[in-house]
Amino acid sequence: MRYKRPLKDKLASKFMLILTILSSLIVFLMAFGLYQRSRSILATKSLTELLFSTSWHPLKGEFGFFPFIMGTIWVTGVAVVIAIPLCLLTAIYLSEYAHRRIREWTKPLIDLLAGIPSVVYGVWGVLVIVPLIKNHIAPFFGRISTGYSVLAGGVVLAIMIFPIIIHVSVGVFSSVPYEVREASLALGATKWQTVKHVVMRKAMPGVIAAIVLGLSRAFGETMAVLMVAGNVAKVPSSVLDPAYPLPALIANNYGEMLSVPLYDSALLLASLVLLMVVLFFNIISRVVLTRVEKRVQ
Repeated sequence: MRYKRPLKDKLASKFMLILTILSSLIVFLMAFGLYQRSRSILATKSLTELLFSTSWHPLKGEFGFFPFIMGTIWVTGVAVVIAIPLCLLTAIYLSEYAHRRIREWTKPLIDLLAGIPSVVYGVWGVLVIVPLIKNHIAPFFGRISTGYSVLAGGVVLAIMIFPIIIHVSVGVFSSVPYEVREASLALGATKWQTVKHVVMRKAMPGVIAAIVLGLSRAFGETMAVLMVAGNVAKVPSSVLDPAYPLPALIANNYGEMLSVPLYDSALLLASLVLLMVVLFFNIISRVVLTRVEKRVQ
């Protein structure tokens, strides 16, 4: 019996290693499957033409993804610009300044935002954000807008990624040893100086990881953005213009009009492009995170 225990441990270790490898390979398997289904359109059109052409006319055999890629970047960029300062300040307040009762009441409400279906966010955006932009924000800047725009998609998307960034950031700030704060305060630093120069410095890698998680969620979000972004296949020139992100393109059209030659292959190529964009930003963020960790150490 004593000799069987090392054998069981070894078998369990090998089994878990295999599961870990399989889990890691899922992304590559997905990419390979999408590539296989996209080969039809890649055989007839160059990748450069597909990625940088602005002409999207499937009935004419024109599949330019550039408006959709830019739409994704615009909406996600606006969402991140809105979300980062609000989320970080909220996380700092909850972890450093808020009374225990406020934290106990606020955290469940923030976490509840993560459980709300995206279609509810979309309906709320249509009923509240779109009219606000149409009737107040656009006229204030001397513009005429239907309200369905990059800004509407960015605001809704920012609210959707709030709970991810806030929840992770609060956990990161709370993990910074209290002794570090005490040492800073003992040297004469104010509470805010301690938070800004000590806590933030120690927590920066975790904060970047939180932002990356929110960014990944923002890139792949479909339904809410689809309902408020406008879905016009044109490169936006301002936040008040409509946009057509890649996830919305796939959700709107896959399963329809597939009798059009190469349409199915084009949409699957759009899925592959979206996967590669998300993977690219995750790799870039990992590189930045590694450099920040080295500087902190």
